[in-house]
Amino acid sequence: MDGLRVVPTWRHGRERLYVCLPDGGNVAWYDREAARVNLLSDDRRDEVLQALAPFLTGQVAVGPPPVPTPAELARLTLHPDDDLAPNRPGEALLVALERDPGPAHRLRPDPRRRALAAEQTTGEALDRLDGAGWHTLHSLPLPGGDRLHHLLIGPGGLFALHVLPARRQRVRIADPLVTPGRRAPLPLLRRVRADADRASYALTAQVRPVLVLVEPAHVSVTAPPRSVRVLTDRELPELARTGGELKPADVEALHALARDRATWARL
Repeated sequence: MDGLRVVPTWRHGRERLYVCLPDGGNVAWYDREAARVNLLSDDRRDEVLQALAPFLTGQVAVGPPPVPTPAELARLTLHPDDDLAPNRPGEALLVALERDPGPAHRLRPDPRRRALAAEQTTGEALDRLDGAGWHTLHSLPLPGGDRLHHLLIGPGGLFALHVLPARRQRVRIADPLVTPGRRAPLPLLRRVRADADRASYALTAQVRPVLVLVEPAHVSVTAPPRSVRVLTDRELPELARTGGELKPADVEALHALARDRATWARL
């Protein structure tokens, strides 16, 4: 076992513990969620298990890595510049603020920072659904400078989420208008529906529109909006309770398609 060390990492929202040689080469990894130790060299089995012993819990399968599915193979062929899965919540806003942080002193807070905080809050809530068979992609670029704030893919289908910061504000909804606080009404529901329609076209699958209100003081709806689901950030776990729409293989295939930048460039 001399020289083997255990290095924890996160890949696509899942924790892995890699067992590495002194030169950094991997000989195995432990996937906690799958309860499996994947061995790249069976002749080091005993050494690897001894190194991982403090981290193993319950029954654990041990063996060579499983054969990748077609969706996993498609993902592996992506160039890093074309893989959108690593995008952070609010990625486009983060880049914009790094390039142009704005004046150091201003009378009112930069609205980009409020929007970023709202997308980060939403993104963190969605990322917590990963263990239930869901995948989330953030800040997906669309032609013309638009973007999808979040795309959620899982057993209950696909959801395109648009985020509106509404901290301590009363929000009034009268389709297609959304009025946050004392601001002028915005025809926001039209955009939410249009974004979902574009995503449906790109993925050749039904994508449902969702408007997420982050930290509102109160929400009033004159009538249920046509085809748009309105949730607060605290209600996002409700999406994970839906199921029966997609099989696991379909979820993986759609996730592989959606994370490819070329999928959205064709719109």
